[in-house]
Order: sequence, then structure tokens, then C-alpha cells
Amino acid sequence: MKIALIGFGEVGQTFAAGFLQNSGVSISAFDIAFGRNEVLHQRAESLGVEAAGKAALAAAGADVVLSAVTADQCEAVAQDAATYLSPEQIFFDVNSASPNTKRRAAAHITAKGGSYVEGAVMAAVLAPKLAVPILGGGVRAVELAEKLNPLGMNITPVATEIGEASATKLCRSIMIKGLEALISDCAAAAKKAGVEKAVYASLAETFPSIDWPQLAAAMGERVARHGIRRAAEMREAADMLAEMGFESGLARAVADRQEQGALANGKG
Repeated sequence: MKIALIGFGEVGQTFAAGFLQNSGVSISAFDIAFGRNEVLHQRAESLGVEAAGKAALAAAGADVVLSAVTADQCEAVAQDAATYLSPEQIFFDVNSASPNTKRRAAAHITAKGGSYVEGAVMAAVLAPKLAVPILGGGVRAVELAEKLNPLGMNITPVATEIGEASATKLCRSIMIKGLEALISDCAAAAKKAGVEKAVYASLAETFPSIDWPQLAAAMGERVARHGIRRAAEMREAADMLAEMGFESGLARAVADRQEQGALANGKG
């Protein structure tokens, strides 16, 4: 089996390493940074991934074309893919985008006779890696799961329609990314005021099952390292809320806070 990756960031690299543990699997990849980032290009080669100069070249002959870019590029990548995909290939979109963004992305693919499956990654990939839980949606979601789960993926098809998987993901993200932003501000303020012990002790009385100092450190580190990507995801969540007729200001504020946290730690 050949799998093509469009986007070779953390997710793409993690998935590539996992797929290549299986004999008979080859991986090609395209990333817009390949041309200007020799380290990234070398990283692909060190893993045994064929680095392509164009997305169409990476996708040539692939059974599955997996898109793992940033949320704001989700639709553009699908629109481009529609020009080179063949009918038998499956375009697997695992980007954290809103249901409507995924529907538009799917429309570009299907209008040209291609097959689109949405994927909603339901946890950080760092620990579970290739086995991270993913919800799948689309008419070929079951077929895709049957192809990729034996290779180590953990895809659960939930719908033939596009949007349900992404809505589940982004509703969860509102809570998780919001908590990260809140805890980061709480921890920073408590430290500045010199009242960390008292604050964490009070929180532990209300929520005794949580190790608050540990949670504050872990979530603060997530914001510092991944705030830019999380901000893009939260803006997609905000768009989803607005499209549903709900107030999106809080989600957009969380996105801004996530982005600020990353920039303050030099991750911009």
C-alpha cells in the first residue's frame, strides 16, 4: 500500500513513522516547507519517506492521500487535490476544521469524481501516535478504516455524511482549549501574586480528583508549544458556533489567548 501525506508537520511525521512499521507500506509526502527547510526534508528521508516537490507528485499512485495541514489550509488543499486525484483514491482529511469547512472541502473533491473522508482526531497524537482515536465520516469511511486500521490506525466510522465527526471534535475542543487558556491565566496570576499554594488547595477542595499543579504545568506547556495550531482550531470552532447562530466571542478569545501563549514562548 502507498500512502501520500500532504503536510509533514508533527502529525504527518508521527503517522509516517507508524505506517512504516508495516512491511509493504510506502510513504510519500509533500510539504510547502520542503523547498526552504532542509532539516524537514532530511527528516523525511531519515524516516524513509519520499519527499516530493509537488502535492500531485506525492499523490501519484497512492491508495490514500492524507491531508494533515493547518486548519486554515484545509479547503485550499482539498481544492488543489481535486485536480489530481483519481476516482479510486481516497482523500482523508484529518485537519481540525469546522463542519462547513469540511463540507466545502468534500464538495471540491466529489465534484471532480473523487472520494473524500473526513477524520476528526480526538486527542493529541504525541502519546498514542498512529493509534490516536479518529472519528471518520463519508461514504468510504468504513472502507478506509478497513484499509488503515490493520496498519495501526484507530479510525471509528460514525457517519456517511460529512460534518458529524468534525462537530464532535470541535465541541470537545471548545472545552479542552478553553480549559488550557483558563488554567494558563490562573496559574500565571497565582504565581505573580505569590498565592499558588492557596489557589491550588482551594481548587482541590472543589475538584479533589485533579492534581492542579500538575494539570497547570501540562496545559501551560501545551499552549506554549502548540498554541498557534490550537488557535487556528479554535477559530474553526468559533466559525462553527457562529454558523449555528451562537455567540462565538468566547471561542475567539480563547483562540487569541492560545496564540499569544505560543508567541510569548517563541513558537510563532
